[in-house]
Amino acid sequence: MNTSIRILAPRIKCLAGAALMAGTLLITGCVSPTTGMHTAGQPPQVHADVVYVYTFDAASDEVKLDSGLPQQLATIASGSSTAAQQQQTALKAREQLAGELVRNLQSMGLPAIRMDGPAPVGHNALIVEGHFEKIDAGSRRRRILIGLGAGKSDVGAAVTVRFQRADGVSQPLVSFSAEADSGYKPGVAETGGAGAAASHLSTAAEVGGGLHGASEANRDTVSADAVSLARSIAKQLATMSAENGWLPKAATQQ
Repeated sequence: MNTSIRILAPRIKCLAGAALMAGTLLITGCVSPTTGMHTAGQPPQVHADVVYVYTFDAASDEVKLDSGLPQQLATIASGSSTAAQQQQTALKAREQLAGELVRNLQSMGLPAIRMDGPAPVGHNALIVEGHFEKIDAGSRRRRILIGLGAGKSDVGAAVTVRFQRADGVSQPLVSFSAEADSGYKPGVAETGGAGAAASHLSTAAEVGGGLHGASEANRDTVSADAVSLARSIAKQLATMSAENGWLPKAATQQ
């Protein structure tokens, strides 16, 4: 009897952890650290008055829509073409990222402004622009049923920061890549296993799995990833600005 308990203990502990994860990681995604940082030697000593954020480019034909069968059937039923949905997803991700990036920078005390046309002269400015490297909606069905990274969505972008002098002359400062995905929340299969191990874990597993399914059903994953990506990029920009004195010290304090 004691031997059986010792054998089952690690398994029960693991399953309990899965049930706990289901309840605590329902809306938590994963933001990858910025990578591929490139600068032309030591970053130049520049001082800007404003940050202009441009809408990032995105190739709609490279957008990967939800690969699950239910979503594919829904697309057919709606009468909307795959190309049209790809374009809509790309446009939504572009708007989401630009808008959230400006809001995040402003919340950090940085003088950020959304810009669509040529950057005006007369002010020293940081220019933030870039392009999406990936927009992958993943598979909602796999995220709900399996989880732990299966079917995860993934959005990534390459970011370029330039300095434009008041006379309109600009120079590159730094470029980097950032990425965000839907994370590694446990799916119904994982949390359901906890209930099979012990009855007191079953309730937690059912609640966790059910809430996870509901959150996925009502969640625009690409948009959520774009929000997380904007937060990551804003944090990186604020850090670099503070380290290099690109903006007034008062503006970079949080």
